[in-house]
Amino acid sequence: MSTPTGTQAAPEQDFDDAVARYRRELLAHCYRMTGSPSEAEDLVQEVYLRAWRAYGSFEGRSSLRTWLHRIAHNVCLTALEGKERRPLPSGLGTSSSEGGDPLDERTEVPWLGPMPDAALLGTADPADVVAERDTMRLAFVAALQHLPARQRAVLVLRDVLRWSAAEVAEATGASVASVNSALQRARATIEQTAPTPESSSRPDLDDEQRALLDRYVDAFWRKDVDAIAKLFTEDAVWEMPPFAGWYQGPRTIAELVDTQCPGGSYDMPMVATTCNGQPAFGLYLREDGPDGDVYKPFQLQVLELDGPRVGHAVVFFDVEYFELAGLPAQLGPDDVPARPGR
Repeated sequence: MSTPTGTQAAPEQDFDDAVARYRRELLAHCYRMTGSPSEAEDLVQEVYLRAWRAYGSFEGRSSLRTWLHRIAHNVCLTALEGKERRPLPSGLGTSSSEGGDPLDERTEVPWLGPMPDAALLGTADPADVVAERDTMRLAFVAALQHLPARQRAVLVLRDVLRWSAAEVAEATGASVASVNSALQRARATIEQTAPTPESSSRPDLDDEQRALLDRYVDAFWRKDVDAIAKLFTEDAVWEMPPFAGWYQGPRTIAELVDTQCPGGSYDMPMVATTCNGQPAFGLYLREDGPDGDVYKPFQLQVLELDGPRVGHAVVFFDVEYFELAGLPAQLGPDDVPARPGR
């Protein structure tokens, strides 16, 4: 990084050493605010650029971490000015669709995207990752998108970063009273749309849930729609941006997979990953290649488990998420279960 003309900055190595440990949490901060992993990555670069330019004048009146998050706060608010919120299909205010309904693709909508856990590795302390898992859940990030940008910022600073009202007031240029009022309104909205982080804390997957995920992979590989239906709770929701429909109930979800999914039996292997602190799978679709079958990225499924069943599945068709999640660019015959008759 070269020094911009007319600015005074600290030596590059000093700056890099000081701020490197905060990159993960800054990325998570920007993602919670924007709902887009790629936009969050761009904003973190902007945060670092602004911080680098000002680092020589940083006097240490606050911690370096607080200073960086204050910059991230301002960068995010500027980036969100005039932009639409990023929803999931279930947040559009429409009723559940039937599994056989025609798909309604809405490429003009700035949809919420998943944050692969692999993108948040590096300097992360595993204990920190576990502690913040609930505030990265898709349901929570989607609920944040219902808030005006400044309420969203106050909620993140107070309830996620655990800043005091006085610290938030100083960072935002608002009074403590206005910060508390914004927080109260934000919490009320979040309570209506998603569980609070404190009320949704869960332990790691138990043996029954790990067995459920094994059955899930097997059911899609065989495209056994009856088996798929049995894996979901009675009020489970399936949604798949950029398609505007969302689907509720195991039979509706099974019908959707049966009638709308182009893959057949033994066409759809899955590779496990995690996104937003939740179990996730890259689903691949078989294609005929010159040297035999190949399996290309098709969709990334992020699951919310409800006990021994799947309560919510959000399915993303942007294959760029495969690379972010550390998933293979394609699979070959040796990477998938044996196909009957082959």
